[in-house]
Amino acid sequence: MPYHSTPLDLAFHALSDPTRRAVLSRLAEGEVPVSALAEPFDMALPSFAQHLKVLEDCGLIVSEKRGRSRWCKLVQARFDEAADWMEAERRRWAERLDQLEVYLDKTKEDGEGNGKPV
Repeated sequence: MPYHSTPLDLAFHALSDPTRRAVLSRLAEGEVPVSALAEPFDMALPSFAQHLKVLEDCGLIVSEKRGRSRWCKLVQARFDEAADWMEAERRRWAERLDQLEVYLDKTKEDGEGNGKPV
């Protein structure tokens, strides 16, 4: 399957990194300046800025300049899109598993009493 850089693909790529997930967890508490966001991480600011760029490029966060600081905040719409996709997949797989259960129950019923192994 070829790789497609849809917004959802980029969001899941961004979510695959533990540093970026930690940043998102912190931003779930509210807007934060980049300097405060970077404090808990043991990395140079340019490296940390790369993580923010990935998050911003995929639309999970936005940043804006306020005075001499850059502030970041979450963008709920991209999270909703990812959650909707996961819910649709969950429903699809639940339906498939329900169909498998019906099939296995029928196979078991058909196999009882006729000497066939189940």
